[in-house]
Amino acid sequence: MIRSILICLLLLGAITNVSAQKFISDKSNIGFFSEAPIENIKAENDLATSIFDVGTGEIVFGVPIKGFTFRKSLMQKHFNENYLESDKHPKATFSGKMTKFDLSGTKQVATAIGALTIHGKTRDVTITGNLQKKGDKVIIEAVFPVKLKDHNIKIPKLLFSNIAEIVEVTVRFEYKPYDSTSTSN
Repeated sequence: MIRSILICLLLLGAITNVSAQKFISDKSNIGFFSEAPIENIKAENDLATSIFDVGTGEIVFGVPIKGFTFRKSLMQKHFNENYLESDKHPKATFSGKMTKFDLSGTKQVATAIGALTIHGKTRDVTITGNLQKKGDKVIIEAVFPVKLKDHNIKIPKLLFSNIAEIVEVTVRFEYKPYDSTSTSN
């Protein structure tokens, strides 16, 4: 828990405009799905942290790689040890800016443009998703493809038919207002 708070504070430090309202993730879910002829692979992670500055549109998030859980423990072991090398590359991050959004409360399409780092390799990406304000919360959801080769994730030839070259990533963040004067946030 303390580690998550420290990560959030570091992410908050990456957003420099102090006069705009910031939101910090209250709940998160990151998942990925790989469809393959032999067996589909799916994993979920509820340990991601994020900060969203609605004044500037800046958004950052961090995902601990070891936080992904799989249906089969052997898949999780191979994922961490062989493919994502989570001891060497312990987190994935996104840092960018949301464009064309407002907080009118209606669900709307929004785009984030920025840098996605997975497995130590950073790529510029454009991610389109949905943004909605409900009460004092902001919800952001997106589904986007990630090419494994773009992040130097190598699949052994023996297992090439088991794992898709492109995985579908799903993100969902629920944000609450960040109050720097309160110690409970």
